[in-house]
Formats: sequence, structure tokens, C-alpha cells
Amino acid sequence: MFQWFFVLGTEVQAQSDERWACRIKKYLIQIMGLLEDLNRDSQHSPVDAVLEYIHTHYPQKISLEDLTKCAHMNRVTLNQLFQERCGYTAIGYLLSHRLKMACDLLTHTDMSLHDIAGAIGFQYDTYFIKQFTAKKGMSPTSYRNISRKLATNV
Repeated sequence: MFQWFFVLGTEVQAQSDERWACRIKKYLIQIMGLLEDLNRDSQHSPVDAVLEYIHTHYPQKISLEDLTKCAHMNRVTLNQLFQERCGYTAIGYLLSHRLKMACDLLTHTDMSLHDIAGAIGFQYDTYFIKQFTAKKGMSPTSYRNISRKLATNV
């Protein structure tokens, strides 16, 4: 961007021939194109809005209806977009994110399983333990013991 403004300034200063105005217009059009690309890239997609919502609200109760309202779309479309982008449905991603946060807490804190379940958005620790075991292939306590051994050996 700065390079284009530098070239533009040089052209204005030099004004070497009768075509300098055409060259300046060309540079301005290129600059406007770059600005448009930057603006397009910075716009959030509905999936980005839902990801941000999940990352900031995961400790709270979140329903699929909450996520569809956040994205301003129906559940089928939201889940299709999520599947394409993240490899999960929206609720599947929420569960995955919560379990990732649980792994961090299990490894780095002495919080009880009940407290961890509440901190990551599970109302019942028994459901948290069931989901963790199903997705990770081991109980949260086993994960805690193994991850701490690995963390101290590194």
C-alpha cells in the first residue's frame, strides 16, 4: 500500500509528460482495489461470528438455537458451513472446544472434576466424564495423570 502511495507521489512530483494523470488514476484504482480486498478479508463470516461466540461463551449454557441466532441462519445451513470449515457441526465444535479447555485444566490445575465440568459449561460432572471418556478414549482422571507425567518429563 505504502509503495503505491510512494509511486503516486513520485508521479505527481515528476509530472514528466501529458500522461501522468492517467498513470495516477491507474495507481489510485490499484490502491482502491487493495483497500477493497483488505475490507473483504476483514469481514466476518457467519461461522466466524459463531466461533467467536463459542470461544467467549463456552462456560455458559449454549444451545443450537443460540448459535443460529448469532449467525442469522437456519441450523442446516450453519451446520453445513461449519462442517466445511471446521470438520464438525456447530454443537460438535462446541463440545470439542469444551473438551480442549478441560484438557488444559486437567493438566495445569488441581480443580476437581465437578469444578472443571462447571467451568467449561457442563451442568453435570457425570455427563462431562461420559463425554470426555467417549471422545478422548480415557477418563479425565487418567488423562490428568498421563498429561502431568508427560509435562514433567519434557
